[in-house]
Amino acid sequence: MPVPNPDALSFLLTRRSRPAKTLTGPWPDRAALEPLLEAAARTPDHGKLEPWRFIVLTGGALDRLAALAQRLGAAQGRADDQIAKMADQFTRSGCCIAVIASPKPSDKIPRVEQTLSAGAACLALLNAALASGWGANWLTGWGAHDAAFARDGLGLATDETVAAFIHIGTETSAPPDRPRPDIAAITDWRDA
Repeated sequence: MPVPNPDALSFLLTRRSRPAKTLTGPWPDRAALEPLLEAAARTPDHGKLEPWRFIVLTGGALDRLAALAQRLGAAQGRADDQIAKMADQFTRSGCCIAVIASPKPSDKIPRVEQTLSAGAACLALLNAALASGWGANWLTGWGAHDAAFARDGLGLATDETVAAFIHIGTETSAPPDRPRPDIAAITDWRDA
């Protein structure tokens, strides 16, 4: 017979990301972040490959990424609003964890499963932050998919990608809940 954990289920049924632009200091320090990273690392990883890793960004690292977004965006001819939005997520933040999809060679575990595991690590980190009382938000933006930004800003290898930028801080206001999916519309029950 299953042993329920009603507090955990209640959290999952009511969880809500906090917009990154509403987060402020105090920001979590290393001692606060380590258990969140440990929780994220408990993600199913299909064969113990650990096809993800974390880069914790604070202080000058965030300023450097904001400046890089401005330089690269201008050099690539991106629209001013796109450049500003990408740079702004780092300028406003005091703590960001880049979750890196880092696939490993495997004859048994397809790359798509490793990518899905990296996404699961993102959600696990986000939920761990929220469960710990922090505000947190999962962002990407063009920089997450730009090879030059990944290489020059984060030192990623050519086969690595940014799965998410998870911003963590103190929430200034709780956003209202948003409409959720209609479970009946997206669920197909089959017994044969």
